[in-house]
Amino acid sequence: MKITQVEVTKKSKEGSRIRGFARVYIDDCFVVNDIRIIEGDEKLFIAMPSRKVESEDGEVKYKDICHPLNQETRDMFEDAIIAKYNEAE
Repeated sequence: MKITQVEVTKKSKEGSRIRGFARVYIDDCFVVNDIRIIEGDEKLFIAMPSRKVESEDGEVKYKDICHPLNQETRDMFEDAIIAKYNEAE
């Protein structure tokens, strides 16, 4: 698997740690949208697309729509996205 393209849109909102969103193309045949770029306490990190779900007892959680299955793949996504974020104006 190879990341063939990364697009980043920088956005920031007062009081939010979200710094932007990324779109990642894999092998020029699959795309993952709405990856959030978040300002952590020590560095930027990514959060994969997710949706809000409510349990039967009313507890609200977020469930990933898609996500890497291992740390090597997560690092590959994060490195490519953060590098593109740092290049963007």
